[in-house]
Amino acid sequence: MAVLQNIWWYLVLIGVMILIHEAGHYLAARLFDVKVETFSFGFGPRIWGFQHGETDFRISAIPLGGYVKMTGEQYSGDVSDPKGTPANTPQGTPDPRALTSKPRWQRMIVAFAGPGVNILLSVGLLAGLYMVYFPKVPNPNSPFVGFVVPDSAAAKAGVHLGDQIVQVDDMVDPTWEAIQRHEAISPNHPMEVWVQRGSGKATERLHLTVTPKLDDKQGLGFAGWEQAEDLTAADITKGMGADKAGLQKGDILLSVNGVQLRSVSHLHQIEAETKGARLRLEVRRGTEVKAVSAVPIFADPGGGSGKEKKWLLGLELRSRVEIVKLSFSAALSESIRQNTANARMIGQMLQRMVQQRMPARSLSGPIGMAKMSGDAAREGPFPFIYLMAAVSLNLAIFNLLPIPILDGGVMLMLFIEMLMRRDVDMKIKETVLKVGFVFLMFVLVFALYNDISKG
Repeated sequence: MAVLQNIWWYLVLIGVMILIHEAGHYLAARLFDVKVETFSFGFGPRIWGFQHGETDFRISAIPLGGYVKMTGEQYSGDVSDPKGTPANTPQGTPDPRALTSKPRWQRMIVAFAGPGVNILLSVGLLAGLYMVYFPKVPNPNSPFVGFVVPDSAAAKAGVHLGDQIVQVDDMVDPTWEAIQRHEAISPNHPMEVWVQRGSGKATERLHLTVTPKLDDKQGLGFAGWEQAEDLTAADITKGMGADKAGLQKGDILLSVNGVQLRSVSHLHQIEAETKGARLRLEVRRGTEVKAVSAVPIFADPGGGSGKEKKWLLGLELRSRVEIVKLSFSAALSESIRQNTANARMIGQMLQRMVQQRMPARSLSGPIGMAKMSGDAAREGPFPFIYLMAAVSLNLAIFNLLPIPILDGGVMLMLFIEMLMRRDVDMKIKETVLKVGFVFLMFVLVFALYNDISKG
């Protein structure tokens, strides 16, 4: 059932992305009076469609992309139209409405319009989301370490529980979000980290070197530290230790066995180490602090899904955040900030892959995207909208890469022709196009391999 849900939500997600992307090309073409012959969702044989004006709007057999076919187009900027569209007007009688009859700057805009509307969609989705649902994190600019995974890169570097991270490489006073992004793109690459330890007169500033390990499954860097944050009981499993102890949703868990608790992983570590021993919990409910005791139960964390059994209190904890609604200007500003940071991270990942400082294992294909789509949809509309914005931005950046057959490749060819003040030889264009198509097929096969190897 979950597989079918994943496929459905993947089609919804990718369907919106394709339609928006191709609509950008279509509207730009119409703006410059270019004749659009076909607007296709998918590629391959035509399954269904309708004629509106001079354009055939249709659904094709393979839903892995889309294309807009314009009169006179020598090749399109879409993966879904790899063979291109030869000019179909008689030699010597160019059609004034053909794409090739338009000035190069207009063709440049038509090529950019697809990725451009994907960027606008990403910004618009997050801005709209933040006007309704924005999780406001307490003290985002004070990243304290709430847990250090034993034998991890952070532990070996000497990071301690309670350390405040004040600088990572050239990032001063970073947010935890920025630290996570930098960590992810730095597998097996040393990070210079400065931490502040202690308080009052005992405060000291230490310089450490943390080299994130490569997460073989995700292909990203993993340092093994977690942010210190207030933890709220989001769900209590009936009949288990937390329920029997009288814990309620909304309780803030302060300590376990006298040890301050600022990380979910820290609780899991204590549960595993104590192996069913009674735990003393200190919780805050409203303004009142209560002390209770609870006994973990050896159970399947998946509720009978066949996962390995663990010692559990039956307590689902989440970060304590305040959900607020931002004004339009604040939501737009935050959306632009988030998209800029995400775009920079994507660019750094691609650069490090080219430099072989980061494996390409982090690339996801259709199978991985389907799983992410299903997981996000099951969590609710807000996570799905956030994923949709992220995918839209990724699609825009991918299409802007200067690879033949993509929009970026089309724009690069037009730019070269502008500098040369003449057209590039058609045989050269065709050869470059074939090389670009082979390269993209290799990327697709590699991404599918990554999906399968990740399980």
